[in-house]
Amino acid sequence: MRVNGGKESEVIAQCGKRSSATHEKIAAFRFPHVSGVCVSPTFPSQSVPSPKKLAHVVMRTPRYTEMVNFYRTVFNASTAFENESLTFLTYDDEHHRFAFLNAPGLADPAPGTAGVHHIAFTYDSIGELVVTYERLAEGGIHPVWCTNHGTTTSMYYRDPDGTQLELQVDNFETIEEIERFLTTQDFMENPIGVDFDPAVLASRFHSGEPEEALKRRTPMGPRSFDETVKIR
Repeated sequence: MRVNGGKESEVIAQCGKRSSATHEKIAAFRFPHVSGVCVSPTFPSQSVPSPKKLAHVVMRTPRYTEMVNFYRTVFNASTAFENESLTFLTYDDEHHRFAFLNAPGLADPAPGTAGVHHIAFTYDSIGELVVTYERLAEGGIHPVWCTNHGTTTSMYYRDPDGTQLELQVDNFETIEEIERFLTTQDFMENPIGVDFDPAVLASRFHSGEPEEALKRRTPMGPRSFDETVKIR
């Protein structure tokens, strides 16, 4: 993540970085959940090639300028290429992570249309998630849903075209911890999440509360898909 000097740099410097090995382990983990029963995790066969990485997402949009500006702001991204028809943005060492195609007059999807629910992006710590939330809020960009899934602490945003973006931090350091959580009564009853106020989370973080405590989910009882999750 690119950051400028000042508050963000100071906070992030204090937060520490999770090892890349942990991210690789968590990325390789599968979360099969069928009829409320967690089954054993599966791992890809070593003899069959899998993609090395997810390279980029391309979006066609009738709101070309608004979309480019939104993604540039949310991801603190730099412009790799831009003209009146096409823009490439990146936030790391990949040549582009997002591409936008200018498509004036393109219709929006009708309500109830099948498609992608959200795209998720992982930060290294609660501190990075909090300073991102605060930076975006100062610019008038606010999350539409904040929830602790148990596996992650997540803030969802909606882009100008209506696509949801999940900005998250992993709640566990190891696969073993995740496996144990997935077998708890808490997760069996509520695989959706326990909602939280991001301003309260930010206040707790700045007061010095440990990250482990900030990530801990308080059981709320059974929860299924509801209007907040917006699957329709």
